Amino acid sequence: MNPWLALTPGDDPAERIRQVGRAHERFINGAPADRMRSVVAESWARSAAWIGADSTAPIDLCDDELEAYRAAHPLARVMPLFRDLLGGLAEDGDHILAVCDAHGRLLWVEGNAGTLRGAASMNFVPGARWDEAHAGTNAPGTALAVDHALQIFATEHFSRPVQRWTCTAAPIHDPGTGRLLGAIDVTGGDHLANPHSLALVRATALAAEACLREPPRAAEGPMVTALGRDDALVTSGNIRTRLGRRHSELLILLTTHPEGRTADQLGFDLYGDDLNPVTVRAEMSRLRRILGPELLESRPYRLKRPIKTDITTMSDLLDQGRTHEALAHYPGPLLPGSDAPGIVRLRRLLDDRLRAAILTSADRRILQTWLTTPHGADDLELWEAYAALAPHDPVAGRRVAELAREYACNVPATYA
Repeated sequence: MNPWLALTPGDDPAERIRQVGRAHERFINGAPADRMRSVVAESWARSAAWIGADSTAPIDLCDDELEAYRAAHPLARVMPLFRDLLGGLAEDGDHILAVCDAHGRLLWVEGNAGTLRGAASMNFVPGARWDEAHAGTNAPGTALAVDHALQIFATEHFSRPVQRWTCTAAPIHDPGTGRLLGAIDVTGGDHLANPHSLALVRATALAAEACLREPPRAAEGPMVTALGRDDALVTSGNIRTRLGRRHSELLILLTTHPEGRTADQLGFDLYGDDLNPVTVRAEMSRLRRILGPELLESRPYRLKRPIKTDITTMSDLLDQGRTHEALAHYPGPLLPGSDAPGIVRLRRLLDDRLRAAILTSADRRILQTWLTTPHGADDLELWEAYAALAPHDPVAGRRVAELAREYACNVPATYA
């Protein structure tokens, strides 16, 4: 039995809708989610911590902001492919083609005008936020949460306004870094709950990843990716090189010190007081063999030309006050498995800059995006900031109280 399929052969869709609907009502009233697919039961539990069963997805991006954001999004490159492979379904009047980013924001929603009007009644529109924290159990949001293609059938949706729809979605990743880019979704009636629709959407996602794997233009030069991953990835033309931990640390240190570093300085950055310049020179010799002599110079060790990194991309966005976009380009901390002092300092500086920008933005949407990420879920200070902006949100108050007790802080009377 495939746990990602909504129905098994021989199931009566109408009876299944009634069974799941009764289970949903019992769950809302405090009972466990018995006799449900585990992926749905677990999603209901996550959803219930954030929203009510009658909630509607909020609008997160609109107008010029939406246009600019999706024009720059990597998935814009594969929209012609999506329309080619799934556009026929969207044009038949019964289905909707939708594409969202990694935060569940719908970027494109296409289909027959009448079907789109029906979807708009539940805010299934471009710019709306359909991750589980904002819209409850649904195919694109849950596919992002579990990182797997799946179907969500009718009353399996957590939010009641969505329960007349059935949807199938698959996540899409950057083929070079493995970073989650978003999801492709087909939404329609109950007849969508079949193995063929799941296979088609999954195949479309794989085709998109294959398309995105095409090498960048040579003029773009090398690119280093090191956020949210323990080993840096160097992309140059059609060549992708994954570095080991020590070489990843060395390359990041050199990209952030264009003036160069001596062996002693690099030794201190890598080992602290237990520095060993001989070891550094040996590691740099190996790194030069990996990357080629056209990139590295010595005396002092430095890069022959600037190299783009995801760190500088995010820093530039923060410099420009584009906090929302900077957060969208942040998959996680810099080389999180590294304990090298120089990397730890850089990691803290970058994280502190991002947190400060989020905090000073006083933007409820930006705060909410941060708090729904693994690295923001336990951030008491930002939970308090969000709670101040959303004083009637019971989830925010409850989370502030939980974290304050966990960190042995004084719980504000408002949240106690």
